[in-house]
Amino acid sequence: MMAMHRLRRNAIKLEGERSSALDLARGRLVLISAFFGLVYLVFAIRAFDLAVIQAFEMPYESEAVDVVEVEDRAEARELSVVAKGRADIYDRNGELLATTLKTSSLYADTKLISDPENTARELVKIFPKLSYGKVLHKLQSGRRFEWIERNIHPEKIDQVLRIGEPGLDFKESYRRFYPQGESTVHLVGYGDIDAQGLAGIERSFNNYLNEGRELRLTVDVRLQHILRRELEGSIRKFEAKAGAGVIMDVTTGEVLAGVSLPDFDPHDPGHAEKDEIFNMLTLGVYELGSVFKIFSTAAFFENKDVPMSVTFDASEPIKVGRHTIRDYHAENRVLSAPEVFMHSSNIGSALMGQAVGTEKLRAFYKDLGLLDPVDFEVREVATPLVPQPWREINTLTASYGHGVSTTPLHLVTGVSSIVNGGYAVKPKLVLDETVSKTSTDVRVVSAETAQRIRQLLRLVVTEGTGSKAEVKGYRVGGKTGTAEKIVNGKYDNKKKISSFIGVFPMDAPKYAVYIMVDEPKGQKETWGYATGGWVAAPAVARVISSMAAVLGIPPAPEGSAPNHFGDSLRQFVSAREGGR
Repeated sequence: MMAMHRLRRNAIKLEGERSSALDLARGRLVLISAFFGLVYLVFAIRAFDLAVIQAFEMPYESEAVDVVEVEDRAEARELSVVAKGRADIYDRNGELLATTLKTSSLYADTKLISDPENTARELVKIFPKLSYGKVLHKLQSGRRFEWIERNIHPEKIDQVLRIGEPGLDFKESYRRFYPQGESTVHLVGYGDIDAQGLAGIERSFNNYLNEGRELRLTVDVRLQHILRRELEGSIRKFEAKAGAGVIMDVTTGEVLAGVSLPDFDPHDPGHAEKDEIFNMLTLGVYELGSVFKIFSTAAFFENKDVPMSVTFDASEPIKVGRHTIRDYHAENRVLSAPEVFMHSSNIGSALMGQAVGTEKLRAFYKDLGLLDPVDFEVREVATPLVPQPWREINTLTASYGHGVSTTPLHLVTGVSSIVNGGYAVKPKLVLDETVSKTSTDVRVVSAETAQRIRQLLRLVVTEGTGSKAEVKGYRVGGKTGTAEKIVNGKYDNKKKISSFIGVFPMDAPKYAVYIMVDEPKGQKETWGYATGGWVAAPAVARVISSMAAVLGIPPAPEGSAPNHFGDSLRQFVSAREGGR
């Protein structure tokens, strides 16, 4: 009896253990089933997102598109939005210089391209700049999205549609447009395919413009076209390599026009040559020759209490060590300061520099900004090349424009700071209340020195090397410059920089006009000469004449006092030369 009871108790215990094991197994099975169900649900939701939701946002862009491509398109959409809101740029009179326009761009879903070879051939016919091999490679890539051509002309859209290929489609985008074309490219600049600034004002104010804030520049497009026309004409006439020009308001430093040639189409910068992209105006540093005599002469009168009649012995070349300083057209006599300037005597100017002294001359050049990068809204600026160390011979040569290399913008700014009465100006390109105004309370020379330089500049045009810059009624003053270029460490007398800086009206200066021509060749009508007086001075005269007409500047009446500005100096020079 006891045995039977024990057997029944063991059977009940075994049945209970078996039931617990089955319950545990069922629980585990339910848990595993729930896990797999959750995983399946996640995949189902992701598949629905890819196949349905994203299909509405980006047609033809299914799960076959890789992650990198999706990120690239997302960035392109973001940039397109930025480009859409990028603000316009205007000249000082409200003429449009840069704006953003809606365009169409061509892409391909290569999985839908039925005949890649024929499609590639037809596309190259429509877009000749495309390569057949590259287009064919894209059309056979198997990708659902391949850019073929960006920002295309509406006429091209119709031609693409006529191909009849279902795998070709268009997307709207935005492109930067420059109504003035190449004329203003080195000041306004240009952007990349998504309208982000790469040079000029477009680069310097990239974020500012992307915030939708318009810019108005100091440039006057009428004067810009005049300057470019005359510079281009001189380059062509004298078979020159290149050139640069500036028009500046001498009282404010505002750049009214600025040109560097050769230039290029800002809508297609990718096909521009290096010399076309290079901005000679702000990046080119050159020994500019005798135009620098304006600065050394101003330094002399500012530091020496002497009359204008002071003389210098230019009868013999100056020899310093292995260096010999000569005059281009030697007078071989004692010259007064006005005669040194008028005849552009290297010897006389070197003696002026020697009298000033190395430290004072260098400090004077620095105060004018000639030895440091120019402070300008365009970021593409060069650092001048200055002798290191600066010895006595460098002081003599720097007095007549050799040994110190600066940009054309440096030169015009320095001259403006002297002729305006002696107040320092900085070049200014943006006409905007958020930009600090040019300072006019820092003196670089005294009023007396400024007046003397103005008289000397007028004398160069009426009696000296700049006579071809004269424009009747506008009292033009100026200075010629002809400098040999350094080739392989030596001066080459067959390769010159010829230039002229003109200022008017000389009795009360308002405008400075500078033209520089790189490697001009003498012509028959100029008796083989290719100097600043023959090459650049006539071009400056034509610019001034056109400026007067455009800006409505009346000439001084015959017999009026302004027309006789500098008469006493001319009489003094005539008396000296007449008594020889």
